[in-house]
Amino acid sequence: MIKQTLGWTRPKLRTPEAADRWTRLIITAHTQLRLARPLTEDLRRPWERPAEPNRLTLARVRRGVQEPPPNLPCPARVPKPTRPGPGRPLGSKNQRPATRYDVGKTIKRPETIVERDQARP
Repeated sequence: MIKQTLGWTRPKLRTPEAADRWTRLIITAHTQLRLARPLTEDLRRPWERPAEPNRLTLARVRRGVQEPPPNLPCPARVPKPTRPGPGRPLGSKNQRPATRYDVGKTIKRPETIVERDQARP
């Protein structure tokens, strides 16, 4: 698979539910890239061979879809100047760092060698 190309291995998510949502989002993006094959042009590197529009790899499709057309107007306004929100007071430390879960981890493994040896039959 192209997990790294699509960004599946990149996030450090805080909950298993967020990892499930991220996986669904990646599957949706993968499907949309497959459906966009005939709509994109082949933007290839100098060392790559030309390919038929329906036979483009997902990396080439992503390369072709990535850039918006240059003649589109900018829909966003100029950002307004603002001051920062209250947040945490200056100089104070974070009391509880957030727990983070790895996207692909499915089982709990022993953290030390002693725990591993005790778990063996």
